[in-house]
Amino acid sequence: MAKELKKVNVVTVGVGFMGGVTLAECAKAGLSVVGLERGAPRGLEDFLEIHDEWRYAINYGLMQDLSKETITFRNSESMPALPMRRLGSFCLGDGLGGAGVHWNAMNYRFKPYDFQIKTLTEERYGKNKIGPDYQLQDYPLTYDEMEPYFTQFEYAIGVSGTPGPFDGKRSKPWPMPPLAKTPAMKLFEESTKNLGYHPYPIPAAIASEPYTTSDGMQLNPCQYCGYCERFACEYDAKAQPTNTFIPAAMKTGNCEIRCHCNVVEILHKNGKASGVRYVNTLTQEEFIQPADVVVLSSYVLNNAKLLMTSKIGTMYDPKTGKGTLGKGYCYQITPGASVFLKEPLNLYAGAGALGMVIDDFNADAFDHSNLDFIHGGSIALAQTGKRPIGTNPTPSGTPRWGADFKKQSTHYFNRTLGVGSQGASMPHKHNFLDLDPTYKDAYGLPLLRMTYNFTDHDKALFSFISKKIEEIVKGMNPESIAVKGMIKDYNIVPYQTTHNTGGTITGKSPEDSVVNSYMQHWDAENLFVVGAGNFTHNGGCNPTGTIGALAFRCAEGIIKYARKGGMLA
Repeated sequence: MAKELKKVNVVTVGVGFMGGVTLAECAKAGLSVVGLERGAPRGLEDFLEIHDEWRYAINYGLMQDLSKETITFRNSESMPALPMRRLGSFCLGDGLGGAGVHWNAMNYRFKPYDFQIKTLTEERYGKNKIGPDYQLQDYPLTYDEMEPYFTQFEYAIGVSGTPGPFDGKRSKPWPMPPLAKTPAMKLFEESTKNLGYHPYPIPAAIASEPYTTSDGMQLNPCQYCGYCERFACEYDAKAQPTNTFIPAAMKTGNCEIRCHCNVVEILHKNGKASGVRYVNTLTQEEFIQPADVVVLSSYVLNNAKLLMTSKIGTMYDPKTGKGTLGKGYCYQITPGASVFLKEPLNLYAGAGALGMVIDDFNADAFDHSNLDFIHGGSIALAQTGKRPIGTNPTPSGTPRWGADFKKQSTHYFNRTLGVGSQGASMPHKHNFLDLDPTYKDAYGLPLLRMTYNFTDHDKALFSFISKKIEEIVKGMNPESIAVKGMIKDYNIVPYQTTHNTGGTITGKSPEDSVVNSYMQHWDAENLFVVGAGNFTHNGGCNPTGTIGALAFRCAEGIIKYARKGGMLA
């Protein structure tokens, strides 16, 4: 029998960036808060000497254990879904700080177009520009309304950069100047400028100089070690929940964080949540944590699953288009090219968000009148560093093993650059999330089932962006290039991005969304759901900056609710 604990004002399910923002803001407002994290505790002392590529980059040392919980996947409703047994297409975080520990720290804002995509598309191109099967939907907030929350997040984590030429207006500059500009970045910059484009440094949640966050946390300047993605930062240069929001919450005295606590149910009755039931993963004991407010702040997929297994909300039905829970799942396309240089550069040094980018083909910065798609994608060169196991670039035609492979791999180790894009994904009626009828997790709950495939829109955008990338890399004076082949069916095996979105979308009414503009659930006024699941589509860049802005908006709503109650306007 589950042991019932003392009631608190706010409990969060998950303690990554979203849970961290919620805990910190609510604790600073004087609310009693508890953060439940299913993974292990982690801090700076756990990240010392973490440059173990085999453990972390190859064997996913900071990621979710798929033997306990995973998802099932299929390309269409006519296919049987099978469990994902090994992380591939995306890497799910685990442990205190979640995916905010192992991220690359690229911290963009979505464009003004993203927040009014349906209205602005129809105004410029007419209705049904991409056909009736795509479920375009505006956010309930405009970019201008979101801008203060973007600024809050950026100053709370510390972002190095300069505004992009196609960005929305800003109330403040980036907190720090950009990271260093390397010779490789200059190659990309020169090529894109020669083509008439507008390159600028990738905005990085990595300190370019000593920085004190808005909560008083100290970050140190980056050492360009090249171990960001799939690794924690042992130097506190990269912003992580563990060196920003979590310590800010803890220093208030109003916050308790419990690790090894896997939430299996949201308790609710008569349109309100009363708390959560969780299992201690070390002892297998069950507990009930009552709370005035419950916040789902874990990863996209887990937020959706927990609502489904707790039977809160109306499941999306792809046959009728009715229902909202699970609707609007989106991913991204990732066209790109490898550039083989004639002379070596120092590419061993790097950082997860060290690079140059253009937005000339992102959002609606260009005319789509004669194109079979809308939106677009950023195109960037990122110098993330060269790790010896995962970095074996060779030109086309090189054997995959043997003496010639070794010779070519060594020769091109510091002579290879990658230019890639994150192409926006539009919601399609046949791409969605629901519960698997066959497979269960370690706690006896159904696995989340993902039904997803690339659409005609994705393929048209991929082809267009690939051609733009090819002309850019040809202008970088290469010895040779290799452009990524055209996409067909989505494959969950090779890594692409960890930018899954949708399933718990935000909107203006219960008919079109799961949550309102404060991420407050339409069917349970004291339940808030925050994360990339709120996106109505996926954008053409990394999503974390926009998720962080939504988290600050959500925290504002929770504090308002705690004081007055009721549905928030």
